Amino acid sequence: MDKLRVLIADDHAVVRAGIRLLLDSQEGIEVIAEAKDGREAVAKTRELAPDIVLMDVAMAGLSGLEATREIRQTNPDTRVLMLTMHDDEEYFFEAVSSGASGYILKEATPEEVVSWLRIVSRGGVAFHPSLGRKLLDDYLRRVQAGEENESYSRLTCREREILRMTAEGRSAREIGEELSLSPKTIERHRANFMEKLGLHNRSEVVQYAIRKGLITPSK
Repeated sequence: MDKLRVLIADDHAVVRAGIRLLLDSQEGIEVIAEAKDGREAVAKTRELAPDIVLMDVAMAGLSGLEATREIRQTNPDTRVLMLTMHDDEEYFFEAVSSGASGYILKEATPEEVVSWLRIVSRGGVAFHPSLGRKLLDDYLRRVQAGEENESYSRLTCREREILRMTAEGRSAREIGEELSLSPKTIERHRANFMEKLGLHNRSEVVQYAIRKGLITPSK
């Protein structure tokens, strides 16, 4: 069985060393490189094509968010899992919009970090439970205030399926391969469900999917 190949990007050497020590002790995971900033993370991803980049958010020069955007454009098969100290919804949704498959906090336990890496490697999404609670609380507030427009029932089964897979961070090509449909067909379904739900970008798709319980906080 092939090992999960991970690149660690963080501007603190001691953090990189600690994460490497943790991951190197795990069966089936191999740390193939480290990067001290976003620019180096992009360059090494192009060179080595890791399965996952474990990426800090705030780094000097090219930030983790900007690096994630570039990586998802140049290496769409590489997934990015943000590991940060910022428990902030704005950062979270910006990371999601940039193409990250998850957003976890540095307060997480070593076991949680390993678990979330494996979840992302299987095509899932991972985000810290505290963010999930905030989003669910916001959803309940919207429902009680009558602000949540219920349009989900108007979606076809295929649109619901592609909505969920889009929120999980999968590209049109990846979804098409799994469903035996062309990327162009996937994009058409995406455009349809986004119009029906009044969504405008991937960040809003993820927020909606979380509120609806289509994707849930990682355990």
